Amino acid sequence: MINYAALVHQVAGLCRETGEWIADQAMLFNREQVEYKGRNDLVSYVDKEAERRLLHGLSRLLPQARFLSEESNAQTQVAQGAYWIVDPLDGTTNFVHAVPVYAISVALMVDGELKLGVVYEINRKECFCAYEGGGAYLNDTPLRCHTHTPLSASLIATGFPYYDFGLTAYYLRILERFMKNTHGVRRLGAAAVDLAYVAAGRFEGFFEYNLQAWDVAAGSLIVKEAGGCLCEFTGGNNYIFGRSIIAAAHPSLLNEMLEQIQPVWEEALASQNKA
Repeated sequence: MINYAALVHQVAGLCRETGEWIADQAMLFNREQVEYKGRNDLVSYVDKEAERRLLHGLSRLLPQARFLSEESNAQTQVAQGAYWIVDPLDGTTNFVHAVPVYAISVALMVDGELKLGVVYEINRKECFCAYEGGGAYLNDTPLRCHTHTPLSASLIATGFPYYDFGLTAYYLRILERFMKNTHGVRRLGAAAVDLAYVAAGRFEGFFEYNLQAWDVAAGSLIVKEAGGCLCEFTGGNNYIFGRSIIAAAHPSLLNEMLEQIQPVWEEALASQNKA
C-alpha cells in the first residue's frame, strides 16, 4: 500500500533538489548547447541530466513504477500499473532564452488514475503539490481555486502552436473570442506552470492543444485537488492523453470556456477530417 501523503513530500524534495541544479546551470548556459528534436522543439544537456536525476531518485522511491518521460520515452498511453509521468524542464525554450518561467513536473499514475503531482517553479522556488484526496498546496499553504468569477472578469492562460501549425487559423479565432470576453489572455510558455497558477487563483482558466501527458499530468491533479475542473476541447475527460485541455476554477466557468472553444473546434476537426 502506497502512502501518498508521505510520497508527495519525498517527490517534492527531489524536485527542489533537481531544480536547484537547473538554476545553477542557468547561470552558465549558452545557446550553442541547444539541440533540436524537431521544429522549434528544443532540448539540451540540462533537460537530459535533470531527467536522469529525477528518474534515478523516483526509482528509489517506488521501484515497481515505470516511466513516461519527455526525453527518454515517447509513449502516449500507459498500461495498468504505476507510472511516473515526468517533464524534467517544462519551458525549455524559456530556459534557453533566459526567460525565468520554467518548471519540473512529476506525476504518479496508478492503474490509469492520477495519484500525486508536483510542479516546482524553479525561479520563484514555488512547489505546488497534491495527492488524491489530500488537497493541493503551495509551499505547505493550502490552495483553492477562485469559485465564482465569471469569464468576463477572468484572466485566462493559453499556449501558442510552435511546431504543428495546421489549425492555427482556428486557434486564432478562439484566441480572439477570449481576448474580447475576458480581462485578458496570457502566454507564459510552460503548461505545468499555467495549471499550477489556476490552482493558486492567479489565473481563472487555461486552455491549450497539442500537449503531451508530461505537460499536464501533475498540474491537472493540482487543479482538481484545489477545487477546479478540467476537460478536453470536445468536453471529454481524456485531457491527459487527448492532446487538448481546458482547466477552470469552477464548473460554470468551464462551461463558459467551452462555449467559446467548442463551436470553432468542431469546425477545425471537420476541416482536418476532410484533408
